[in-house]
Amino acid sequence: MARRKVADLVIETLQQADVKRCYGIVGDTLNHITDAIRHSEIEWVHVRHEEAAAFAAGAESHLTGELTACAGSCGPGGLHFINGVFEANRNRAPMVLIASQVVTTELGMEFPQEVDFKSLYTGCSVFCEQVQSAEQAQRVVALAAQAALSRRGVAVVILPSDIAQTEVKEGLTFAVHRTAPVVRPNDGELAQLAALLGKGKKIAIYAGHGCEGAHEMLIALGQCLMAPIAHTSRAKDFVEYDNPFNMGMTGIFGVESGYRALQECDTLLLLGADFAWSQFYPAKATILQIDTDGSHLGRRHPVALGLVGDVAHTIEALIPLLEERSDRSFLDECLRHRKEAVETLRRDERPGKEGLIHPQHLTRVIDELAADDAIFTADGGSPMVWSLRHLTMNGRRRTLVSLLHGTMANAMPQALGAQKAYPGRQVISLSGDGGLAMLLGDLITAVQEKLPIKVVVYNNASLNFVELEQKVEGLLDNYTGLLNPDFARLAEVIGFYGQKVERAEQLPDAVSAFLAHPGPALLDVTVNRTELVMPPKVEFSQVAGTMLYSAKAVLSGRSSDVVDLIKDNFTQ
Repeated sequence: MARRKVADLVIETLQQADVKRCYGIVGDTLNHITDAIRHSEIEWVHVRHEEAAAFAAGAESHLTGELTACAGSCGPGGLHFINGVFEANRNRAPMVLIASQVVTTELGMEFPQEVDFKSLYTGCSVFCEQVQSAEQAQRVVALAAQAALSRRGVAVVILPSDIAQTEVKEGLTFAVHRTAPVVRPNDGELAQLAALLGKGKKIAIYAGHGCEGAHEMLIALGQCLMAPIAHTSRAKDFVEYDNPFNMGMTGIFGVESGYRALQECDTLLLLGADFAWSQFYPAKATILQIDTDGSHLGRRHPVALGLVGDVAHTIEALIPLLEERSDRSFLDECLRHRKEAVETLRRDERPGKEGLIHPQHLTRVIDELAADDAIFTADGGSPMVWSLRHLTMNGRRRTLVSLLHGTMANAMPQALGAQKAYPGRQVISLSGDGGLAMLLGDLITAVQEKLPIKVVVYNNASLNFVELEQKVEGLLDNYTGLLNPDFARLAEVIGFYGQKVERAEQLPDAVSAFLAHPGPALLDVTVNRTELVMPPKVEFSQVAGTMLYSAKAVLSGRSSDVVDLIKDNFTQ
């Protein structure tokens, strides 16, 4: 019987599971794995930091739904993945991490670079196992890939280097199976749901990320119930476009129309939505929930009825049980609020006086000039807010922001993975200056891998969102200032096209040239540092906190900061 090296069997199993790329950095305990990749059809993507590898691989799998991989050496190499692994797992992105380990004879001996990866990664993965013997390796990898695909998350395989290079006899072949079950409530549950909806006078729908692939059925349900449809931030791509019932988002990043639709309804239907902030749910409405994961039912706010099902098939079975409504008074009222909310957004998008660049205006210009099938990534913080509020979806565009993990520095490395997955599409990273600086070295990856990503830097010389949080809490902004380089010149040294923009009238031509460049490009834009991110409902505590900040700033000799805050937000 033929003998095969374990590393070859591991990579062969991943290739058979349709892994196209593996992101990482080579090194000692990983050498036999990377050598096996060299002989396979899997592409090795050489990054400069393992955190960027996990962000990139997670972005690829999130956008495509396909299995991706990343791999690192023992100790520090394997540790660097953790933030990106948390991000991918919370995004339910199917990914396998090969965490190579020191040799088995040294495990538990405090050997240099030994790390207990199982205790580290168990809490941020759907599967985490160490290969205990050469004969077990192929089976463990197959189970890991199966778990990543079926449970939608990250699977971690811990592989000691001596096992990776061991030769074994070929035995049973474990394959990865792909399934697509149809899940919906039973007939009795659907009848109960229809009856509760029938009692509602002012019904609203709150659509979440679980509405992916259900756009047509969602619109049909809105039409049947004459119901306004608000959506979570993560559902923007799937709900916003071609939707006459669209109210936009609610929550701290949302808009007034989305907030009002949910607060004023008497019956709220949650569809694939697991929105975490309970204060944005209606206090007195009857809340009904559909989710594919039964553990999500009622965990954010009490619900009158919670059912397990995927959104599209559940709506398809539900609509024949509903009486089609003709009274659209609540819907029309909500649509009036929506019109006003959109007008407010458009006012925010206007150029500032004296050349001041409002970040909303920058985002709008990008939105107007970007391709119809562009992919946008945005850093945690203010770029995330501007992208969610001011980018327009059309059914072909995609957005990816760190909403569940809330990390900095995600946008640029996620753009790398998105560009690898879709080489023919325009990929635009909306990067904060602080976020980009954290993983700045992986701009080099775009050059090395010939990835024509487009990076826009929202340069306000501060950790802007943190600064805003401090002001709302009535604190002086401390330790948020950033002494930035000229990112455009720095990008040119690396091999990017680079351009700096400091006045609003320069934006249209600069953005056009930037997007038209055939290779990687970076646009360094000086935006208003004192821009406020206004929630759809301003609480008294927020007003009081900002007033307290203003008083402290004046007493500390920083009255000019208060003047700028008022001028740039209320007099432009």
